[in-house]
Amino acid sequence: MTGAGVPPRGSGRSVHAGALRYLGLVGAVLLAVAGHVGGALPDATDERVWQAADGPLTVLLWLVGTGLLTGAWWALRHGAPSTGWAYRTAGLWSVPLLVAPPLGSRDVYSYACQGWAYGQGVDPYAVGVAVAGCPWVDAVSPIWRDTPAPYGPGFVLLAALAVALGGGLVGAVVVLRLIAVAGVLLVAVCLPGLARAAGVPTRRAVWLALACPLVGVHLVAGAHNDAVMLGLLLLGLLVVVRFPGRPWPLLLAGALLGLAVGVKATAVVVLPFAALAAVLGRFTVRSLLRDGGWLAAGTLIALGGVSVFSGLGLGWVDGLRHSGDLEQWTSPPTAVGMVLDYAGELFGGHPVAVPVLRALALALLALVLAALWWRAWSALRALGDVRQRVVRLEAARPRVALLGAGLALVATVVLAPVFHPWYATWPLVLLAAAATRTTWFVLPCAAAAFLTLPDGTNLARLVKAPGALVMTGLVVAAARWGVPRLWRSRAGRAPFPSD
Repeated sequence: MTGAGVPPRGSGRSVHAGALRYLGLVGAVLLAVAGHVGGALPDATDERVWQAADGPLTVLLWLVGTGLLTGAWWALRHGAPSTGWAYRTAGLWSVPLLVAPPLGSRDVYSYACQGWAYGQGVDPYAVGVAVAGCPWVDAVSPIWRDTPAPYGPGFVLLAALAVALGGGLVGAVVVLRLIAVAGVLLVAVCLPGLARAAGVPTRRAVWLALACPLVGVHLVAGAHNDAVMLGLLLLGLLVVVRFPGRPWPLLLAGALLGLAVGVKATAVVVLPFAALAAVLGRFTVRSLLRDGGWLAAGTLIALGGVSVFSGLGLGWVDGLRHSGDLEQWTSPPTAVGMVLDYAGELFGGHPVAVPVLRALALALLALVLAALWWRAWSALRALGDVRQRVVRLEAARPRVALLGAGLALVATVVLAPVFHPWYATWPLVLLAAAATRTTWFVLPCAAAAFLTLPDGTNLARLVKAPGALVMTGLVVAAARWGVPRLWRSRAGRAPFPSD
C-alpha cells in the first residue's frame, strides 16, 4: 500500500521521476565540470569566459547543464513522488556542486577578504578590501574591491572565523561553503514543519525549495551568505508557529530572527509577519503587543548583542547603501529608470532617472509591506471575531503569516535597486512552504538560473539596453494586469491576496 500522493513502485510516474532524477544529476555534473574548466577560480583575469581557450566548451557545458537541471526541477514543480524522494534527489544533485569551484559569482572571495580585514583589526564597514590590504584582493570582483561590506556583523564574525580556521584563501572558501551548506540543511530541517503548519504538501515544499538550481548553484556551490540568513529565518519561524503565545520560545525565536537580520538586513521584512504567527487566540492589539513583544525583545537582544560583541556597533547600517552601487536592468525600478534615461539622452538630457526611480520604488515598497501586513492582520482578526471559528483561526494563522512573509520578500526582491539571481531564493523557500499555487514564483526562479555564467559573468550586463526595454515592458504588462485585479480584490473585500 502506498502513501497519499506517492505512486506505486514500478508505475509510469515513478519511472518518469526516476528519469528526471538522473537527468538533473547529469546537469549538475556538467555544471561542476564547467566550473573546473572556467569557473570563478581565484586567479581572476579580465578575459571573458568565452574568450579563453576552453571558453566555448565551458559555456556549452554550463548552458546544457543549467537546462537539464532546471528542466528536471520544473517538471516536478507540482510535487515529487514523496518527501524522502525529494530529499534524496536534492542531495544527489548537490554532491557534484559541493566539490566544484565557486560557481556563478566571486562573492565568496569578498567574504574571505572582509573576514581577513576584521581579523586584522580593520573595520570592514569603513573601507573596501583593497584599502584594507587583503592579500587575496585580486580574486575579488573589481566592482567590489573598494566597497565596504554590506552585510551584518553576524556574518562578518562568521567570515573571520572561516579565515582563522581555513588558514588561507582556499581553506577560507571551503569553510564558508560548509557554513552555507549548514544554512541549507537548516532550511531542509525546517521545511516540513512549516509546510504542515501551512497545509501544504511537504513533498512539494521540499522539492521546490531544495532542488531548485538557484539553491544548488548559488547557495551550495557559490557559498552565498543568503543560505545562513534563510536557515536562521526558517528556524525562527518554525519555533514561532510551534509555540505561539509562549514567552520563552518566542524569545528564542526572536533571537534567531535577530541573528538572521545580523547576517543580511533583508530578513527584517519578515519580522512583522512573524509577530502575527506569535499570537495565540484572538487577534487584538493587546495580544499582538504581548506575544509580539517577546519576539521583538529576542530580536533586539540578539541583534544588539552581536553588534556589541563584534565591536562594529551599527556601522553595518551605513554599509547597506553600497549594495545598490551596481546598475542592472534585472531590477525593475532600475530598468524603468534606464529606459527613461535612454529616452532623455535622445533629446539631449542628462541621466537622472535611475536614482529617482529607485527612491520611489523603496517608498512604494514601504507602502506594499504595510498593506500586506494590514491585510494579513485583518484576515486573522475577521476569523477570530466568531467563537465558532477558533479552530479555523489556529489553522489559518501559520499559513496567513508565512504567506504574508513570502509575499513581503517578493516585494522586496522586485522593488530593490539591484537584483542578483540568488535573491530569488529569499521568497522561494517561504512560498514553497506556504503558497497553494506555484507557477507564478517557480517560473521566475527558472529564468533566473540562466542569468550567470560559471565565472560570475552576469549575462544581464551584455544586453543592457534590450534587457531594460524588455523588463520595462514586463513592468507595464504586470501593472495593467495587476492593478485591475487588485481593485477587484478590494471591491470584493478579499481578506488576503491570493497566491
